[in-house]
Amino acid sequence: MANECKYTAQDFKAGQPRWCPGCGDHALLAALHKAMAEIGVAPHNTAVISGIGCSSRLPYYMNTYGFHTIHGRAAAIATGAKVANPDLTIWQISGDGDGLAIGGNHFIHAMRRNIDLNMILLNNRVYGLTKGQYSPTSVRGFVSKSSPYGTVEDPFRPAELCFGARGHFFARCVAVDAPGCVEVLKAAAKHKGASVTEVLQNCVIFNDGTHADVYTKEGRAKNAIYLKHGEPMLFGENNEFGLMQEGFGLKVVKLGENGITEKDILVHDAHSEDCTLQLKLAMMEGPDFPIALGVIRDVDAPTYNDAVHQQIEEVKQQKKYHTFAELLETNDIWEVK
Repeated sequence: MANECKYTAQDFKAGQPRWCPGCGDHALLAALHKAMAEIGVAPHNTAVISGIGCSSRLPYYMNTYGFHTIHGRAAAIATGAKVANPDLTIWQISGDGDGLAIGGNHFIHAMRRNIDLNMILLNNRVYGLTKGQYSPTSVRGFVSKSSPYGTVEDPFRPAELCFGARGHFFARCVAVDAPGCVEVLKAAAKHKGASVTEVLQNCVIFNDGTHADVYTKEGRAKNAIYLKHGEPMLFGENNEFGLMQEGFGLKVVKLGENGITEKDILVHDAHSEDCTLQLKLAMMEGPDFPIALGVIRDVDAPTYNDAVHQQIEEVKQQKKYHTFAELLETNDIWEVK
């Protein structure tokens, strides 16, 4: 719940971050501080919960409630925190290993249940803390300490996993793109239900350059499309390209060629219940298509935590007892003298 007080990013800062110089975690942390200040929820009404991994150190650097939990269990503990205290705003921080490997089961069921959590998935396609093993999002053929001859398996794509688990909010940003990160984090917080924000970041030690195509401002201008609800899907350094539908798929077109104008370009609908087009946008990859950034899906749906508390109230109304003392008195009682 928002507070009438005005906050600054400084109000949410704590500690001295201990990540490698150049790690994308630094940039995401700064964006999260700024987003929280603009969202306006008081630090004492906020909890940041993480699992294990480099990114999972983030709660130490937040002037909020925090819980650095165990490997893969951040979503489970965040669920308990939200159900036990619905007034808390919960942010869950996980890496691609923590969130999608050992924590994959909790991830998909948090989506399916639609628990009111803000889930941030930092995706550098590698295990950084344990020194460079391949992760569930590493590309086929990736050479690492645990795959010295290259991986022989295909990766999870977080968007596909989220949509497949009936997720209602998915957004994507690049860690070093501060405005883009702040915008999607604010949208995630505004969404009521489980939100997933995939943050593309480089691990400068073990997988530097994995998102090189979009890791610079110039790269994003050429290779990314910023999606905004209700606006045409244009991209390029001068918005000279756009997306159109071709059969059941998408195609990239250039404005002005073959009589194509902005009126021919698809308009983004993040609120559509039908996720077919949203998933196609989320799954786009180069070199033929731009990488989609921004809020890709944002659909209202009942939340698990609200439903649980509503059910409790309904059951309480049907019972003759409402406290433990009344429960004890519902059966035959006697007094021993």
